[in-house]
Amino acid sequence: MPKQNSPQDIAQSQDSVAELFARSSEEQQHLGYFHTLREICQQPSTWTHTSELMVQSTPALLHRLEGISSLTLTGSGSSEYAGDCVRMVLQKELGVNVQAVAGGALLTHGTQALPVGRPALMVSLARSGDSPESVGALALMLKTEPELGHLVLTCNPKGSLANAFRTDPRVVTITLDDRTNDRSLVMTSSFTNLVLAARFLGLLLDPSRYESICTALAHSASAFLQTQVDALAQVANAPFRRVLFLGSGARFAAAREAALKMLEMTAGRVTASCETYLGLRHGPMSAVHDNTLVVCFLSSEARLRAYEADVLQELAHKQLGLYRLIAGGRVPRELIGAKDVVIPYEHAEDLGDDSLPVLDVIVGQILALFRCLGEGLRPDAPSASGVIQRVVQGFPLHHSNG
Repeated sequence: MPKQNSPQDIAQSQDSVAELFARSSEEQQHLGYFHTLREICQQPSTWTHTSELMVQSTPALLHRLEGISSLTLTGSGSSEYAGDCVRMVLQKELGVNVQAVAGGALLTHGTQALPVGRPALMVSLARSGDSPESVGALALMLKTEPELGHLVLTCNPKGSLANAFRTDPRVVTITLDDRTNDRSLVMTSSFTNLVLAARFLGLLLDPSRYESICTALAHSASAFLQTQVDALAQVANAPFRRVLFLGSGARFAAAREAALKMLEMTAGRVTASCETYLGLRHGPMSAVHDNTLVVCFLSSEARLRAYEADVLQELAHKQLGLYRLIAGGRVPRELIGAKDVVIPYEHAEDLGDDSLPVLDVIVGQILALFRCLGEGLRPDAPSASGVIQRVVQGFPLHHSNG
């Protein structure tokens, strides 16, 4: 089992973490980074625990997946993006139509938002399970879709989503370790653990491979946290006002989450966006200005990387952006400009793009953490005015008259 990274462990090699951890617990809580720092650092060990929990749940999951023709991954905000991180690989491995659908879309459009094909499975992903969409969407589908089975993956054993449907035979509920139920406003360890929990659905018949993937990712993340935090902290303090995150396939889903982390943790002071590499040419490149940090999640697959390299070379030729941060395995020297920062991933080629989103989002989490501190905000609760909160507050659910 990979060694758990505590802030103390990482502080031994990363000065930026040592500086934060040098303060007392009371001062860390006063400055508002006590929870976020620990929740980012704990991720490798929580991944290992999640893999063990999911493998133990194999019989119930096999029964729930048996004979399905389509699968829906649903959640709201980060939880939706977590589903998007595994959508393509689950479709490949299960051989059925798989879509990621926002919980809000299920409330507003009902069964129209679901992929075709019955019987089907809907997987509800949630940290707290207390947002209005979480319970509302599942309750609506139970009422209107008799051929739809349900799996709930949540981090909160006390949440409404974990408890409201326990007596319904159509719903299987798996609650992850309490450590993944982030106390910070933003989702960090909850996000990556929900991704890896959902990932198991494609490997139910090969649990040893699933466990080996989670173990390898935990080792890579542990090494990453021990060596790259200082570099990311330095980039986070650069004079950018915009961040563009680039990715392809599952890595684009990670870019969506990374952009949301920067937006949330800077309370909108830094404008964050995401795009695919090839999509960048179709208009969004016009927004890459001299104050833009470009974060590039570089594919480990040769053909995809060739397309991505073309775009990076075009950005360099047009002299677009303030800095580029390139994250991935074995970044070619010819892609690295004089001002570029490279964040290497161990064993990226062996793990493949399907597994790398959880590493990508840690890059986004750390950038957002240090930029949040640089803006004088509190990472545990960056929205000082309360515009956004840890759990979306209740709102009316409007039901059809039909």
